[in-house]
Amino acid sequence: MRLLSDPQGTPEWLAAKAGKFSASTAKDLMASGRGGAPSTSRANLITKLAVERITGQPVPCFVTPAMMRGTELEPFARAAYEAETGALVQQVGFALHDEYDFAGASLDGIVSADGGPEFKCPDAQDKHYSALMEGAHAEEYAKQIAFQQWIAGWVWTDAVSFDPRFPEGLQIAITRVPRDNGLIGDIRTAVLKAEDEVRDRVAKLMARRK
Repeated sequence: MRLLSDPQGTPEWLAAKAGKFSASTAKDLMASGRGGAPSTSRANLITKLAVERITGQPVPCFVTPAMMRGTELEPFARAAYEAETGALVQQVGFALHDEYDFAGASLDGIVSADGGPEFKCPDAQDKHYSALMEGAHAEEYAKQIAFQQWIAGWVWTDAVSFDPRFPEGLQIAITRVPRDNGLIGDIRTAVLKAEDEVRDRVAKLMARRK
């Protein structure tokens, strides 16, 4: 992977992500509609990426309270993870795939060349409960995690759920997710197919210029 130094949330980070497939959109990319047809969310993603490439600017997105909560709590989740595991987390910005410069991921941190954490700070307390009891967060975000592993070349990811509202000893849930080469292969295929569609849309629209 090729690491970009801009921290997450900065204008430079947003610009680096513009027009690229990313781990956070893996679920939309892989979503299926009725009868296995491509979903509306996939079509919207392709349109968004085409627009960003044409304009050279990121399309603004609505920041929900849950998203704001995650951003605010992530430093505390990182500290809790480091205390729990004894591993130091290197903070990074946006990472590009070594071969495909139209695909990348905003990694929550790097522990080693083999892996790193993916932090979730759910607003709904039942989600953290399920993470503690069943590791449900690892399954919920399986596509995002596999996408990150594809970009970074990781062999594992620690899916982390953090909720400071729970009592001490229950505030963090860590589930190690091994590399899933089958899912990664499916993601690679989906990205390459969708990339052809994005390029086609860009070409057709640019051809309409007078």
